[in-house]
Parts: sequence; C-alpha cells; structure tokens
Amino acid sequence: MYRKWIALLLTAIMMMTVGCGGSENQNEQTQQKAGNNLVIYTSMKESLIGGIVAGFKQKYPNIEVDYQSAGAGKIMAKLDAERESGQIMADIIWTSEVPDFYKMRQEGLLEKYQPAGFEGLLNPFDDYDGSFTAARLGTLGIVINTDNVQTPPTSWEEIATGADYKNSFGIADPALSGTAYMSIALLEKQFGWDYLVRLHDNGAIKSKGSGRVIEDTANGTLKACLGVDYITASKIDKGDPLKMVYPNELIMVPSPIAIFSQSKHMDAAKKFVDYIVTQEAQQKVADAGTVPVRGDVTMPEKYNLPAPEVALNHGIKISYTEILPHKDETIQKFSELFK
Repeated sequence: MYRKWIALLLTAIMMMTVGCGGSENQNEQTQQKAGNNLVIYTSMKESLIGGIVAGFKQKYPNIEVDYQSAGAGKIMAKLDAERESGQIMADIIWTSEVPDFYKMRQEGLLEKYQPAGFEGLLNPFDDYDGSFTAARLGTLGIVINTDNVQTPPTSWEEIATGADYKNSFGIADPALSGTAYMSIALLEKQFGWDYLVRLHDNGAIKSKGSGRVIEDTANGTLKACLGVDYITASKIDKGDPLKMVYPNELIMVPSPIAIFSQSKHMDAAKKFVDYIVTQEAQQKVADAGTVPVRGDVTMPEKYNLPAPEVALNHGIKISYTEILPHKDETIQKFSELFK
C-alpha cells in the first residue's frame, strides 16, 4: 500500500515536469492529448530528446509528439500508478535502467518490434527479441573540474583511495537515476562491493541526480564525479570547465527504447523507433555528446567519447537478467552506506 501511495504521489509530481509544452494542468492535458499525440516517457534530458523529437516531427509533420522527462525511478512509479488505474498513457518508453525493460518484458507490457535497418546496428543485448532496442550506448566516466584537477585520474581506484579526491567526489543517487543504478551495478560487478565501501570511506558524496552531480562538479563544489556523457557534454558546450575521463574498465549503459503493447498509436510509435536508429537521428545522438548505436556516424572530438565499437566491445559485461532480482537490494545497500 505504501509503494502504491508513493507511486501516485510521484505521478502527480512528474506530470509537472515536461520536456515539451509544459503547463500547470499537464495531467489533464496529457489525458486529452493521448487521444491524438504520440506520448513518450523518457529519462533523457532536453539536450538529447529535444533534437530527436524535432527531427522526427520534421520528417513526419502530421504526427504530434508529447514527451515527458523525469528520472527513471519516477517514470516507473508513474507507470505503476497508471497500471493500477487501468491505462498506460504513454506509447513509448526510453530510459537507461535496463533491468526495468526486462521486467516489463516479463510482464507482457512491451510490443515486439524490430526497427528497420536493425541488422546494421550495434546491439548490446545477447537475448534480443524485439521487445526493446538500444537507442544509444551511453557511457559514464570520471568527470573532472579542469580548474581544480591538473592531472586527470587514470583508474577507478584512484578515486576510491586517492587523497586528491577525499570528500570531493560525487555519485548520483541510484534510487532516482537509472543510469546511476546501472553504473553502481557495473562497478560492483567489476570490482566487488568493497569498491563502493572504499569510495564511501574516502568521503564520496551521494547527489540527488545525474544532472545535479555534474552541476556540482562544474561549479567547483566537487572536484570530480561519476558522470553521464551527454549531460557532461551539454555543460562543456556552455563553457563549463569539465572533461570526461575514461579508465580502462569502461562503463557502458545501453538506453533501450520500447513500445507499449497497449499503445493507441502503434503505427506512429513504430515510425519513431525506426527513426531513432537512422543515421540522421544517430548523428543527433553523437552531436549531443553520447555514443550512437551505428558505426557510420561522425563522433565529435571535443567530448572525448569512445567510438561506438569500443564502447560495445570494451564495456564492463553484465547479465541484466541476473542483476534484475537484486536491484532493490543494491539500491538499499547503497542508500544505507551513503546515508
């Protein structure tokens, strides 16, 4: 009962956080628009989702799109509330919390659809069946404030034990950010839970979200953080003194996109998934500062991103089905450690 109450509360909050066409009456507007508009729930920030939607609408001017952006945790809570009420309002979901997609697949919520041109994509899912498709190969690295860090770190251990980063390294809360949760799961897989303990003992700080932790690094509150590529890139574009550093153990977190089987706009939803993996859209992904799922895209040098093939082949490997049952336990352990 408590979780349902929280889910309903978060639903009300999220409906006020909208990437496009926001207003105080967003909940009512979404219900009205759902009859005519393609509705997307996403954890992607405006710097990424905005350009993708704009390109899609230019290609399909007769399809109206309403996207709503929030952390993956809030999105899933909202979906829980909508399922409780009997109707999922969205047609498409696009986040970076991969285990959620496996759970939704198990529960029969997702439409199986393989987008056009799939054979030419870099697919990170060994058990791919069309229920969801990677729309980007997101990466996380050590984001440093170049005004405060003269010699960039070369390893994850340097962050966990180095005096230079004591009480000055930030991590987004995995309870709020799907990308943060996946990064914690990957670090634990590679180095064991003791690595997170060493981070804590060196004074690492839990931040409220993936954007906030990078903001705190940009303004000098932190020297460095565990940061998402495209959020960092958007700050670099604004002139903030940031640089992404990648240790040898690469954190790559795919961002799946999926269509809800209850979608009332199935044709439009399929067109959107088709579009997001085209060369045009994937160039927008790269230009926003993250790693595309195509190898025929030009990578901007200013963001210091790994090539798509490198991200796919050298990322820390993990079984998503194995970590799915332990998600709540991992988040709870992290929350207790970083009180």
